[in-house]
Amino acid sequence: MAVEVLLPKIGLTMQEGTIDEWLVPTGTAVSEGDALLRLATDKVDVDVEAEAGGVFHPVVPAGATVPAGALIGWLLADGEQPPGPAGTPMPAGPGSNGAPAPEAAGALVPAPGGASPAGSSSHGPAGLHGTGGHDSATGLNVPAAPTGAGGRLLASPNARRVAAEAGVDITAVRGTGPGGRIVSEDVEDFLAATAAAAAAPVAPAPSVVPGDSVIPVSPLVRRLAKERGIDLSTVRATGAGGRIRRSDLDAVNGTSVPAATRPALRSGTAPQAGDVIPLTGMRGTIARRMHASLQEMAQLTHGYEVRMDAVVSLRARLKEEWADSDLPVPSLNDFLLKAAALALREHPPLNATVREDGIHLLGDIHLGFAVAVPGGLMVPVIEDVAELPLPEIARRSRALAEAARAGRISPVQLEGATFTVTSLGGYGVDFFTPVINPGNVAILGVGRLRDGVEWVDERPSRTQVLTLSLTFDHRAVDGAPAAEYLRTVGELLRKPLRLLV
Repeated sequence: MAVEVLLPKIGLTMQEGTIDEWLVPTGTAVSEGDALLRLATDKVDVDVEAEAGGVFHPVVPAGATVPAGALIGWLLADGEQPPGPAGTPMPAGPGSNGAPAPEAAGALVPAPGGASPAGSSSHGPAGLHGTGGHDSATGLNVPAAPTGAGGRLLASPNARRVAAEAGVDITAVRGTGPGGRIVSEDVEDFLAATAAAAAAPVAPAPSVVPGDSVIPVSPLVRRLAKERGIDLSTVRATGAGGRIRRSDLDAVNGTSVPAATRPALRSGTAPQAGDVIPLTGMRGTIARRMHASLQEMAQLTHGYEVRMDAVVSLRARLKEEWADSDLPVPSLNDFLLKAAALALREHPPLNATVREDGIHLLGDIHLGFAVAVPGGLMVPVIEDVAELPLPEIARRSRALAEAARAGRISPVQLEGATFTVTSLGGYGVDFFTPVINPGNVAILGVGRLRDGVEWVDERPSRTQVLTLSLTFDHRAVDGAPAAEYLRTVGELLRKPLRLLV
């Protein structure tokens, strides 16, 4: 019996993913647990394993971007033909190999044969959550748009404008904003999902290196090998059936062509004039979320100078006293993380989220901290920061930052932040205006450590200071409470012994 291979939903916020590379050629027999594909999401790249055994038959090509929960392939018995129209993303049925139904996964995917599920309605919203329906124009099964009091559709003005310009029935769009509110990026995602469902062709057979039929290789790997100047015949293949994977190229030491003569990857950290950087993957997610953040919130920023002499002095002592121990010496940012968390205890309105029914003050204090990575940034999350001793915060922040830069971080480690700290001090920046992550009401920016001056008895005294940049949502927090929060952070940094435990 044919078993569906569905695009998994990795993390709570994933709505679509790109099949970076098929790791298994068409027609290859695989076992449960074998890696089938390399999946690129908005946050991480992961290998997806087979959940059952069978002969693998993909139905979308490498490089395609499809919604979470979409059908991307089949695992067949010997001699069995794939059922249904090839290349048509479709939802998993109940109990289908343990995969979630598209409603649970938040996917917008076509129904098999264009039929609406039993009990669904095509007459618009029904209550707060609705019962969903089928859009005959797009072929998509979608939950009904949520409504608030009096049946008012929960959608931002910009989302309504984008939907009107694109000719989209906004009641067919699934909202991901607070309380299920539809924001503009939801309409854009709906349009992208519709296009992907309509255009996904049958996956081509894996390409083979000319003149050497025993080395199967995907078009992506072929292109990367050409850009890096790597002779594929010299690469040790680790994929199924001797297939060369992207990781095999990464393992090459580069002796076949000197590094100085290899062309740089266009997808690297140094774009060249004339390049077009697509708004997909991580870059696309950053663009959509930051744009939505500035449209949905009333953001403004306070700048506040804090004294860091005591922190710098304490850190120097810890470096000396902990030199022979396994305790990690906290960085300046680690001190800032702990101070920010303790200050949130005293100022709970800064640790909140705005929903349709009001401002919800959150009991947990989970801090995200921005980490620059090639092509964008990630925000790993440390949970319950106020409860952790400073050495543990240092240990976790270091491990998470390293995992993010190496591409080994999991989606779970990027979720759940109630407040964010971001630093540009290492780039020589003093003051800036960080943009709030959607779902939070504030973000704290950290500037560079620099010399300051304090006048004592009419004599100048050298100090060490930095500037904090607190951006807050004026819908939830007023200017004076935001300033009080900054003052509390500054007081904690003046007497940093309290931050150690």
